[in-house]
Amino acid sequence: MGLFDVFSKKKKETLDHGLEKTKENIFSKLTRAVAGKSRVDDDILDELEEILVTSDVGVDTTLKIIERIEERVARDKYVGTDELTRILREEIAELLTENKSDDIAEFAVPENKKPYVIMVVGVNGVGKTTTIGKLAYQFKQNGLSVYLGAADTFRAAAVEQLDIWGKRVGVPVVKQKMGADPASVAFDTLNSAKANNADVVIIDTAGRLHNKINLMNELTKIKNVMSKVIPDTPNEVLLILDGSTGQNAFEQAKHFTAATEVTALAITKLDGTAKGGVVIGISDQFKIPVKYIGLGEGMEDLQVFRRKEFVDSLFGE
Repeated sequence: MGLFDVFSKKKKETLDHGLEKTKENIFSKLTRAVAGKSRVDDDILDELEEILVTSDVGVDTTLKIIERIEERVARDKYVGTDELTRILREEIAELLTENKSDDIAEFAVPENKKPYVIMVVGVNGVGKTTTIGKLAYQFKQNGLSVYLGAADTFRAAAVEQLDIWGKRVGVPVVKQKMGADPASVAFDTLNSAKANNADVVIIDTAGRLHNKINLMNELTKIKNVMSKVIPDTPNEVLLILDGSTGQNAFEQAKHFTAATEVTALAITKLDGTAKGGVVIGISDQFKIPVKYIGLGEGMEDLQVFRRKEFVDSLFGE
């Protein structure tokens, strides 16, 4: 077995382990629903609807999935309960494809955009700063030079935490004193990154939701200042969501997509929760690609989201 095969096997094991509770939750309920029945009927579909909703897939997305399965049952006339899992995984994989969650390169950035600037948004406590540190680590492992900008200047702990991650990963962190203008930090970070020919810039931002207008104004100001240093930046606005919060993650996504143009999602803390269905629902409802998923505390436990591998782990090979 080659080094690449060992690496792929470890990633798969991490994914399988991270989704284990969600998988157990869905399959144990599905097994009970089909017990003693040979074909998929209305009762089983009603049970499946409840299973998906309680796995935090979300009501609207669940109804969409059920409608698709109903169409297949009607078209094929007879669908055995042993086929239900296969049909369910096919429909979910198709849904993720439609919602732009296409496979992307492994922690790579476009060569024609240097530095590639990522502005990270999300409420406090979702693993935002930790995800930035893990992203920096993965980019650096791929041979890219990374600069971090500590623009969450409203919490001293946020700046300190990012600084710790910078030292741990071995990448520079641009920071100012607590309470400094976040746009000023972003400005300094891009100037430093540009002067040092960096490949990637990741800007942390404040995670406050109590006043959506202030949040919108602040994020807009940061974006405007960055575009003056490097035109058409940020190249990506990455929203971090805590998968373990289930439906609360939907609410956070609503607030941030209203406050700024989110282009990609990272869903963290999927390990240890049975709410992994939130990945499917958020991808469907917001039509924003899920780019990364967090499956543990280790620096290697942030993975590029691959829909086929995700569905395979959720439903078994």
